Amino acid sequence: MNAYDEYMKGIVVPMRQELTSHGFKELLTAEAVNEHMSEAEGTSLVVINSVCGCAAGLARPAVIEALQQTAAKPDHLVTVFAGQDKEATAQMRHYFEDVPPSSPSIAVVKDGQLAYFIPREQIEDHDVEHIRDHLAQVLEQVAGE
Repeated sequence: MNAYDEYMKGIVVPMRQELTSHGFKELLTAEAVNEHMSEAEGTSLVVINSVCGCAAGLARPAVIEALQQTAAKPDHLVTVFAGQDKEATAQMRHYFEDVPPSSPSIAVVKDGQLAYFIPREQIEDHDVEHIRDHLAQVLEQVAGE
């Protein structure tokens, strides 16, 4: 591993922990993504994590707050890390072929099918409360069915 990879690995640890400490399971390989997507029943909340500022200041806090505020809890909380777990992220994006790659982003998957997608454009330049409320509303519609 080169110095850059080692440096980035150290930086992303707290960014990973922000989600894993709230119940998210990291899917670190393409195989793990395929296993989750083929076996998970019900609703999965998928966060495509990223090192950018809008992930740190907006996406991750909004996801955590939405989960705390809504009664419509997803059955599964999973995450892949764009730019870090490249194969896993590419494989997850394969399941959302009609959606341009976007990170950070948030997907709601129901029984293996994409039910809703919140791209970076709906995260960046929005406030945490707006993103939180948007996601909570989506979860109530999809997971609350």
